[in-house]
Amino acid sequence: MKIEKDRVVRFHYAVAETGQEKIESSRDVGAPLAILFGRGQIIPGLEAAMDGREAGETFTASVTPADAYGERKEGLTQRIPKKHFGDQKLAPGMQVVLQTNFGPRAVTVEKVGMSVVDVDLNHPMAGKSLDFDIEIVDVREATEEELAHGHVHGEGGHQH
Repeated sequence: MKIEKDRVVRFHYAVAETGQEKIESSRDVGAPLAILFGRGQIIPGLEAAMDGREAGETFTASVTPADAYGERKEGLTQRIPKKHFGDQKLAPGMQVVLQTNFGPRAVTVEKVGMSVVDVDLNHPMAGKSLDFDIEIVDVREATEEELAHGHVHGEGGHQH
């Protein structure tokens, strides 16, 4: 069965910034990632590279910043009251996740003051080209419930 919109795809991946060491791998957690394909659950460049492939295929994909996490935008910083970070010990360069009105957002700490923290709002991978090693584990039709909920249920997906 080929990968196409609204099919459930389970796959292993390893990702590295182009020319660098591996950043993360699904094999480190032992389970493949499960997505409802064509619903924007992975970066566009990786989704395009997977389209039409089948279970058992392994391949590499190089993704430009525009098709990954976007280009870096200079000056995209914000000063946030320290209380929003809880009891975390903060230091410049740390990546933390803030809860916002629009959901969780990864930010990078630039400067820590007495009562405020300056953060870079660019995604930590913005402006970076990424190389993926992919193994498609399986492809199946999504259930009516998965389509209605917009995500995968069962192994590698949501349990509810």
